Amino acid sequence: MPKPPPPAAPRPLRLGVHGSSPQPARIVAAAGYDPARVAHVQYDVREPFRLLRAGALDLMLVKYALHEPDIVTSAPVTFDPRAALVRAGHPLAARDTLSVEDVAPYDAFHCPGDFPPYVWDEIVPLRTPRGRPIHRVRLMGTPADLVATLTGSDAVHLSFLSLEGSLPPSIRVIPVPDLPAAPVSLAWLRDAPPSPERDAFVAAAERSALAAAEGRALAAAERSAGR
Repeated sequence: MPKPPPPAAPRPLRLGVHGSSPQPARIVAAAGYDPARVAHVQYDVREPFRLLRAGALDLMLVKYALHEPDIVTSAPVTFDPRAALVRAGHPLAARDTLSVEDVAPYDAFHCPGDFPPYVWDEIVPLRTPRGRPIHRVRLMGTPADLVATLTGSDAVHLSFLSLEGSLPPSIRVIPVPDLPAAPVSLAWLRDAPPSPERDAFVAAAERSALAAAEGRALAAAERSAGR
């Protein structure tokens, strides 16, 4: 009798990501997962939850706390330091670091499409800590649109250090240390079908993040004791 065909390989876990940051790959690696088991699926920042709600994603990476009643989030699996994106010839481009106060005189980007405004307020605040308004007037579109706007103007996008190395040379990624790093979590639909693979990945990513935090705390305590 002919041998039965081998079982089909399991479908990779579909992880929603935005842009070309290396951060998703680092999260997958830290969780101890083979990269081939996780497919990175790009979502549009203008409709960030459309693919998740359509069942085209198993998980997606999100920053800051979500208040969407149909979406569940994990504990933070990493933190993303803040940065400003500017063109290479921008008046601020020669700086090694920036304060959020430094970017206030320049155009920023307003909340795109269906992106949650309460999250955008964390990414691009309405005001600096000193009360200076941040002028959110530029349109946010695709990553290519963002690069084109930054390259052709003095606009500044308050973003994340994880983009360092993933943008063209025409754009500088400058740390903004006076804004706190953003917590990065995994999100999935509250009423999604049971998925042992999804749950195992979330648990592994959370364990990895907790172990890393404990390691940092131990190292800090040892440095303090050695003073």
